[in-house]
Amino acid sequence: MELWDILNDQGVVTGKTAVRGRTVLRNGEYHLVVHIWVVSSDGNFLIQRRSEKRKLMPGEWAATGGSAISGESSLAAAARELSEELGIKALKGSLKLMGRLKRRNSFLDVWFIKCDADISRLRLQKSEVAEVKWVTPDELKVMIEQRNYHNYGREYFKAVFDYAEKMRKQFKEQV
Repeated sequence: MELWDILNDQGVVTGKTAVRGRTVLRNGEYHLVVHIWVVSSDGNFLIQRRSEKRKLMPGEWAATGGSAISGESSLAAAARELSEELGIKALKGSLKLMGRLKRRNSFLDVWFIKCDADISRLRLQKSEVAEVKWVTPDELKVMIEQRNYHNYGREYFKAVFDYAEKMRKQFKEQV
């Protein structure tokens, strides 16, 4: 049984919890979700296809992530999900928060990490992830346009691509 903290409309923990899959959140109640975008030094994205066994979005290409469990910070949730789903360990300070988006019944914190992982060495959580691959920003944009990648919305993707480009420029300056 997984418990989520219930947040108010300002994103503050209320002290109440919800049981995943059993509790219906009321108007003004939210839970915390994290997405983690893995970006290589050359600006490519590591994307994952969800397992066909998943109840939500089975078989879809989608962002790495999930819900924070009760008592867990956004950063801790992002590090846990990254490790569980892909086997990537986030070193201290390596996860960068792009920002927080308010959704219908959740607050979504979007994180980025620079990583040049060899996909053949990743340890995928088979119950969550069917496969992974590296794609260029242009390839990802085509997947989104052709509905081969989960549609999180125009504003979401604009923010993700803008932040990834900013990161890519920083990587180049560091070389």
